[in-house]
Amino acid sequence: MSTVLIVDDSVTLREMVSGILKNNGLTVVEASNGLEAKEQIESSLPDLVITDLIMPGMNGYELCRWLKNNPSSKGIPVVMCTSKNEEFDRYWGMKQGADAYIAKPFHVSELLETVKQLLRVS
Repeated sequence: MSTVLIVDDSVTLREMVSGILKNNGLTVVEASNGLEAKEQIESSLPDLVITDLIMPGMNGYELCRWLKNNPSSKGIPVVMCTSKNEEFDRYWGMKQGADAYIAKPFHVSELLETVKQLLRVS
């Protein structure tokens, strides 16, 4: 069973995404910001990370850069899930190493399809 780390400072969003993923057979762990996520990743590597961009401490761009520059975690797919929906934001996210970029509000089917596709590839 694959493990997905959800990183978002919104409890509501973490609970919503967690419920969707658990209902589809995935194991879910959560972090409220990039620093907390980094600690969790260092202790146990997830199979995929879904991260918001705007968070206190360490934002999603910084978390993604850290993941992709770290030899032990560089192969973990990263999905940026954010309300920043401008083309530049998407471009910058992919430039940081993100494997997918989903704008909020998103369709559940889009999230699930993206997660399933990335888990098959990794």
